[in-house]
Amino acid sequence: MNLTKIKDKIKHSPIWKRRIHSWMFSNARPRLWVKWLVNPFVFHHGKKAVIRRQTVMNVSPINRFHLGTHSTIEEYTIVDNGVGDVIIGDYTRIGLRCTIIGPVQIGNHVILAQNVAISGLNHRYEDPTLPIHQQGVTTALIQIGDDSWVGANSVITAGIKIGKHVVVGAGSVVTKDIPDYSIAVGNPARIIKKYDSTINEWILAK
Repeated sequence: MNLTKIKDKIKHSPIWKRRIHSWMFSNARPRLWVKWLVNPFVFHHGKKAVIRRQTVMNVSPINRFHLGTHSTIEEYTIVDNGVGDVIIGDYTRIGLRCTIIGPVQIGNHVILAQNVAISGLNHRYEDPTLPIHQQGVTTALIQIGDDSWVGANSVITAGIKIGKHVVVGAGSVVTKDIPDYSIAVGNPARIIKKYDSTINEWILAK
């Protein structure tokens, strides 16, 4: 049985999930033996990839973590793959004090400015007789396409797909997918410009 099949079996067993989580984590953070003895052998870091010293890496082998070639994660950012893979492409820069909670896929040549929050996790809340933290979570993959730029203090919500060469204005809250070659701003974010390849210009969205 290969490692992938073992992971799948554990994920579908609530008892084993609790046991493994307790063994590998303390207060939602990987134990030191996981960080120093396991992670270096299972996570991929591309050539000249940089993770700054003050970055908080809440990552473990439970899910994948990949940082591409020449990519950088700046100081005080939090990366958490506890509920889903975190995949970051090549030549991508994750700015200061960002939060990235999987499942998240970020493409190549992407720029995240400071204080961007990207979370593929949501807490369940439907049962009013239970505290929200006792109701579990749901996850939905967030995808950010190649060559995109997400402005400072923006929020990308679970399940969103941002296309290629997209600009998200500072302070935006993205609650709907954004197609390729678009500029979106606001809360909730709306598309204000699109690139027209027939005239090679950015035009106002109708």
